[in-house]
Amino acid sequence: MAKNISPGSAKDGAPVLLAGGNPQIPKGEGDAPVQAYIAAMPGWKSAAWARLDALIERVVPGVRRAVKWNSPLYGAPGDAPNRWFLSIHCFDRYIKVAFFRGAMLTPVPPVASKSGDTRYVHIREDDTIDEAAFADWIRQASAIPGEAL
Repeated sequence: MAKNISPGSAKDGAPVLLAGGNPQIPKGEGDAPVQAYIAAMPGWKSAAWARLDALIERVVPGVRRAVKWNSPLYGAPGDAPNRWFLSIHCFDRYIKVAFFRGAMLTPVPPVASKSGDTRYVHIREDDTIDEAAFADWIRQASAIPGEAL
């Protein structure tokens, strides 16, 4: 009997990993697609982001989640449904965290973007994450109207 393969799935049913190891997860709203993305993140990235996803939930109770363009998005519960304050994306050697209004955060996240507003944090395998500082960025970012996507 032939096995039914859904879009974005390998023959064994596991999510396809795109360039840089970014999981190809079907677009969807809510926690389930984001948790599927986290589970499919390769190697150390899955445990690292699972810890930070839980931190986001503690800092922003009721945070909205979605997967679009093969990237998890996070939105403040009181913000418009199409507005997001943060996204992530997997690359070979790091997780790229995008704060869409990051230029307004204090201190400003360290990596500049082509957009004047967006700032990035790159998380590498051997990095020690200052969870208090990360939580402060999350708190600040979720209080600013998000980026419409």
